[in-house]
Amino acid sequence: MTARTDTRMWARAGFRALSGFLMMVVSGACADRPPGDTDGLDGALPAGALPAGALPAGALPAAIMGTAGSLTGETVSYFADNEAAQGYLALPEGVGPFPAVILIHEWNGLVDRVREMADAMAAEGYVALAADLYSARTGTNQEENVALMRETQASPERVIANLDAAARYLRSRDDVTGRIATMGWCFGGGIALSYAIGGERHEGTAIFYGSLVTDPEILASIDHEIYGTFAEMDSGIPPATVNEFVEALRSAGVENDVHIYDEVNHGFWLRVGQDPALREEPARDAWRRVRAYLQRTLMD
Repeated sequence: MTARTDTRMWARAGFRALSGFLMMVVSGACADRPPGDTDGLDGALPAGALPAGALPAGALPAAIMGTAGSLTGETVSYFADNEAAQGYLALPEGVGPFPAVILIHEWNGLVDRVREMADAMAAEGYVALAADLYSARTGTNQEENVALMRETQASPERVIANLDAAARYLRSRDDVTGRIATMGWCFGGGIALSYAIGGERHEGTAIFYGSLVTDPEILASIDHEIYGTFAEMDSGIPPATVNEFVEALRSAGVENDVHIYDEVNHGFWLRVGQDPALREEPARDAWRRVRAYLQRTLMD
């Protein structure tokens, strides 16, 4: 697949815009910060299409509840230009071929919570590759996380190349249909948006409280529907910015399914188990929506 080289300038512009927002977000931390219109499918796949391991309607992945079992995937090298990058691959049961999802980690790197989500996506019927943007390094505190994030932001072309390699790795597999979406949280959500702007062609982008670009001219290079889940109490990416993003997408002619959930804060979805009483209901709706989104963009 040929890279969209005519949009590389927009990718760089997107990274510059994202960097400012990400610095606003870091004080709260993706990892430890404590419904409007939902048009479309109800989130449950058609009965005949449900993989054996798919969750029933209304159930949440064990990964986000903090109750996942042992990892079932494997470590893979997918980026020839950086052998230190070690992704995590999880495969669905069955023969395939299957659509694929690239998961993009938070600011602390590719940790087990993201690997567990890759396992969860495989159970839903997707070949899931958790990318590694930090060359097998992870942060254990805010200082380390910020340092890793800034180092990565300094080379936006390298990030795009990493994700392009992930997409090519997936498309080279006999068990992949060729249809791919990205899914990212916090730092990874912002990276997913920048990849939609300047990466190789792919069919979907799911952003969970990731930093945003609000220039319609930049967003006009996106050629697929955008999914977004955001939090009302997020001071780094406040509702006003999300609303501006939606208006910019509309101005650019980009379809979108974006929702801001009341009362929750940045990072709520990937760590529901930290405050289930507050987070379960919005997390359940966001999961319903993202399942429906991936169904219509990758399977329909």
